[in-house]
Amino acid sequence: MHIIHGVNGKHSGAEWKYRSRWIEQELARSIADHRVVVLTGARQVGKSTLLQHATATADWRTHSLDDADVLRQAEREPEELWAGTTRVVIDEAQRAPALLLAVKRAVDRDRKRRFVLSGSANFELLRSVGESLAGRAVYLVLRPMALGEIQSRGAPELMRDFLSGRFPAEGGAQGALDPLPLILRGFMPELPSLSSPEAVLSWWRGYVGTYMERDLRNLSQVSALTDYRRVMELAALRTGQLANQTEIARDAAVSQPTVHRYLNLLETSYLLARLPAFAAGKTARLVKSPKLFWADPALAAYLMGHYSLDGLRDAREVGALFECLVYHHLQVANDLLLPPGRLYHWGSQAGASVDFVLEWGRSLLAIEVKLSQTARYDDVRGLGRFLVSHPACRAGVLVYAGSEIVRLGEKIVAVPWTAIAR
Repeated sequence: MHIIHGVNGKHSGAEWKYRSRWIEQELARSIADHRVVVLTGARQVGKSTLLQHATATADWRTHSLDDADVLRQAEREPEELWAGTTRVVIDEAQRAPALLLAVKRAVDRDRKRRFVLSGSANFELLRSVGESLAGRAVYLVLRPMALGEIQSRGAPELMRDFLSGRFPAEGGAQGALDPLPLILRGFMPELPSLSSPEAVLSWWRGYVGTYMERDLRNLSQVSALTDYRRVMELAALRTGQLANQTEIARDAAVSQPTVHRYLNLLETSYLLARLPAFAAGKTARLVKSPKLFWADPALAAYLMGHYSLDGLRDAREVGALFECLVYHHLQVANDLLLPPGRLYHWGSQAGASVDFVLEWGRSLLAIEVKLSQTARYDDVRGLGRFLVSHPACRAGVLVYAGSEIVRLGEKIVAVPWTAIAR
């Protein structure tokens, strides 16, 4: 573990530690196999810090296009950035699209060259980038930290076990961990070292402000930032719900195409995800709209206006925010699968639903989320319906806020949320 003292003076005298990220092994494997690795993720998830400390890239030459001089050089004489070396990290690479053609030429001339390009935008959704690096790049996503990363623990194997048809033993109390303080604080790497709830709120205020004032303007021309902020808040209030753009447009007093464009920008920034509906084959009468989830449950809570623990406990959105927390950890776990699977939600017109479906190759895993201390049979009715409709599904999993692993059926088991998070 690498330890850094006094980072920018932002941590009230607390020591800031670099905590190893679970994706480091995949980063090293990708660098060995591919000439260009593109590492993306939301602002402040720790991309630059990871590349500075990960064994695979710690000694590489590094340039950041946040530096105005470096940006000018990238636009005018990009080849000079890697003169004399074959291993280069370029941070915020999306700021100079023309640079990517030079990277393409460099790796085509010398197959031993290696580049890691990082940035706070989804490069696959930026057409010029995708065309420049087609067939040459592999894409990795760094997300906010998992609970286990914050606690310096190894990655959990539970999802792999379920996909292989292996179930954990019952019992095994792990000690319940209240998820609500974590929902308010969040999982960005800087947050664990902040000393007070007020400091956390100030951090999220600055985060949203920086995104609105800088990242958003770099991605697109949005003249009405007030409207954009309102759409963000309305989308946050619909966390875990079906995406109804017409409804958001009505409440924000903007057009539906405007809402669609704003949601696309949030998705390009890795702040928001639209979870698609699952449908196998030609199954009829299924809910087909995507659901909205935020990259960090604390960002959604902040945009909703939840600033205190007492207020959050009584809020009607608390269950949806817990679902967002579980979704975040499912994404992190899914990223570690080789290859990563696909996450969906499932719902029938008859009213049966499952919060998440993980599809990995031909294996399915159905997951229901409940913010409760007790695992109840009534909570797994949707899982039972899904298993009947998809008998090849490996397992139905109830993720809840208790502490015990409880078997609720031949293929249904309840696990504490911490079991998938650390």
